[in-house]
Amino acid sequence: MRVDFYQLSRDPVEFVVPLIARATRAAGERLLVVSADDAALGRIGEALWERLPEAFLAHGRAGEAHEARQPILLSAAPEAGNGARFIALADGQWREEAMHFARAFLLFGEAELDGARACWRMLGGQGDVERRFWKQDGGRWREGP
Repeated sequence: MRVDFYQLSRDPVEFVVPLIARATRAAGERLLVVSADDAALGRIGEALWERLPEAFLAHGRAGEAHEARQPILLSAAPEAGNGARFIALADGQWREEAMHFARAFLLFGEAELDGARACWRMLGGQGDVERRFWKQDGGRWREGP
C-alpha cells in the first residue's frame, strides 16, 4: 500500500482534490473522498465540476442513487460504495480503514500537522506501507523529505 501525505499550505483542500481525482481517473482507478465536514464535501463536489474545466470529473455522494457507478464518491465514512481502491482523506484525519485501499491520500493543513506527523511515524513501523510526502512550492507540488 502507498500513502501520500499532502501538506496544504497555500491551496484549500477543494483545490487539491480535483488534481488527485484527475490523476486517479487517468490511472484507471476510482476514488473515495472522505471528510467528516459535510460543507467541505459540498465545496469539493463543486470544485470537481468547476476547478478543471478540461477534465470531466463525474462524481456523486454516498447514499444517493447510483453510488456504485460513480468514479469519484464523496462520503463521510470510509466505505467504498463505488468499489474504489484509492481513498482521499480530505479532512486531515487518518482512518484505519484506509489500510484496506491500494493507495491513500492524507490531505492536511496546519491544524492537523501533529496528527499527520504521528500518522507518518505509525505507518513507518509497518513494512508493507510506502510513504510519500508532498508540499507546495509556490504553486507547484513537489515531493519533500
